[in-house]
Amino acid sequence: MSELIIRDLRASVAGKQILNGVGLTVGSGQVHAVMGPNGAGKSTLSHVLLGKPGYEVLGGSARLDGVELVGLPTWKRAQAGLFLAMQYPTEVPGVSLFDAMAASFEASGRAVDQLESLLRDEADRIGFDQRFLDRSLNVDFSGGEKKRNETLQLSVLAPKIAILDEIDSGLDIDALRDVSRRIEALTDQGLGVLVITHYKRLLEELRPDVVHVLAKGRIVASGGPELVDELEDSGYAAYAEA
Repeated sequence: MSELIIRDLRASVAGKQILNGVGLTVGSGQVHAVMGPNGAGKSTLSHVLLGKPGYEVLGGSARLDGVELVGLPTWKRAQAGLFLAMQYPTEVPGVSLFDAMAASFEASGRAVDQLESLLRDEADRIGFDQRFLDRSLNVDFSGGEKKRNETLQLSVLAPKIAILDEIDSGLDIDALRDVSRRIEALTDQGLGVLVITHYKRLLEELRPDVVHVLAKGRIVASGGPELVDELEDSGYAAYAEA
């Protein structure tokens, strides 16, 4: 059983404080959804957890199975078992998906002899064209192809906790279904998920155990899936004011 425990996390970027004391716990097999208005700090939370340069942690902690992530370089956070599917995946000219995954395997001491077979099997499972496996990572990919690619990497790398920053952005109905159902299957195998989204449609497929509302850099409400319906009906105004 793995746990990502975030306590009173405060952070700033460009001298402006964005996170004002975020606290939540994500365990193995759980799906926690974070929703909230634009500018609330949702993407900032994902960036801070993975250690993106330019973000300053002002206080609090984020521990994964007892390992304090704050202060560690990004690669050590990844080796500790944290994964980020970015809202806007980075294009990496000259580096194929296979090369990137092989480097990740080697860095964590995993054998690469079965990697190609694993990638091809996973690509078929989520409807990702195998010709992309040997092309430059994310270069000239559509939005849906990039998100399928992120999901493929998640499946192959098998982290403890995955942070999904608007993984539904740019997905059509079919791609949304394929991606969310694959992630749902991974939670049955023990993956813990922290998903950031604006939309109910993702959460109809990727069923959350807990829904959090983030406003002005704080978790201002938490509840079950019924909270998604409430937000769909009334919006965030009441929470933003609070």
